[in-house]
Parts: sequence; C-alpha cells; structure tokens
Amino acid sequence: MAGLKKPVALVLFGSPGSGKGTQSKYIVEWLGIPQISTGDILREHIRKGDAIGVSIAELLRAGSLVSDELVNELVRARISEEDCRRGFILDGYPRTTAQAEETMRLLGSVGVEEVVIHLVVDYNVIISRITGRRVCPKCGTLYNAISHPPKVDGICDVDGAELVIREDDREDVVRERLAQYDRQTQPLIEFFGKSGHRVFRVDASTAKPEAVFREVQVKLVGSGLVESGLVTSGLVG
Repeated sequence: MAGLKKPVALVLFGSPGSGKGTQSKYIVEWLGIPQISTGDILREHIRKGDAIGVSIAELLRAGSLVSDELVNELVRARISEEDCRRGFILDGYPRTTAQAEETMRLLGSVGVEEVVIHLVVDYNVIISRITGRRVCPKCGTLYNAISHPPKVDGICDVDGAELVIREDDREDVVRERLAQYDRQTQPLIEFFGKSGHRVFRVDASTAKPEAVFREVQVKLVGSGLVESGLVTSGLVG
C-alpha cells in the first residue's frame, strides 16, 4: 500500500462504460483511502429511515432532485469522519458547478488538495462494450459478446435460457446517457482546469483495466502526491 504525502481528494470522472468503478476499487486498495459515493450516502439514509432519508425518499417519489445544499451537507459530514483524514475519492460528486465551488471552499478550508482523474474513452468503444452485453433472465449471469461470450451464442452457460438485452444497454439509451454525461461533466472538467487544479486525463479506451490503473499510478506518483517512485503491475511501493 502506498501513502499520500498530504491529504488529497481524488475527484473521479468517467462516462458510463469507462471502468470508473473498477479503477476506484484499485485506488482504494492502493492508497488505503475510502471511496465516497453520494448515491451510496443517499441510499443509506433511505435504508435507515431517518429524517433525512424520509425527506430524500419523498423527493424521489415526486420526481424531484435532491438539493445541492443537502448533498453538500451530507458530503461535508462524511469527509469529516476519521477515515477521510488522509484523503478520499469523490465518486459522483460534484455534479454541478455550484457543488464544485462549494467543494473547493470546503476542502480549501481544511487543507485538502483536489485532483481530478478523468477516464477518457472513445464513445464508439463504449457503445460497442455496452451494447454487446447480454444477461440471463433466469440466473442474472452477465455476458459480453466481445470479452465474455457464452459457449453457445445467445444461450446461458448456467441454465440454458435465452439471453436478453437489458433496456439500459440498448444503443439509443446508451447514446443518450453519454450525451447527458457530456452535458453535465464537461463544464466541471473545464471549471477545475481553469481554477488551477490538477486534471489528469487517462485514456481508458482499449487498454485492460490493470494497464489503465498503472497509468493512473504513474500520473499520481509523478505529481509528487504519492510517497513512492516505483510502479509495478499491481501496486505502487
């Protein structure tokens, strides 16, 4: 496990199909810092059924968005916990420029540096990846026509059921999700860059997840943020 030289908030951006979840897990293991997902925080409050959770559930049932003020407050409370003292990953936050401005103020006041890691993937590659997915309607086993095909085309290896395409994996749906991601994220990337924050672009189009992770390691070690100069196929240092 490598160490951070100073408390750092790694803001992780990646479009649907970029492998962001996998890279986040690698970074957590490598640096020993927690991943903070606003979605997870909201779902946990709903699960607990506390006052905040009840309020969130009511908003969602009404088709409304949770306010920036509430999300900011929940993130503020989470990063004040002891396990975030050395640093943390922000996944799914900030989602708006207003949230990004609040994040900068908050982290600046406690001496935490923000670093953006942007996993960049060619959208044609993403569309090929996602639309190639097939799932068994009986057992839920997931296949991919390119990376993990079934032994018999269109048939589940486990129970012989005919595989189906999930609604979210249809090409028109995927293209709309990518368009929404662009509209939401590109202004944030530009905002962080103009604000003088480090923004590391990592090409995640065709390389295997382990190779993408090595590039993430190289960039963070090269920035002087991590107490190690050795990058291996697994962990650094």
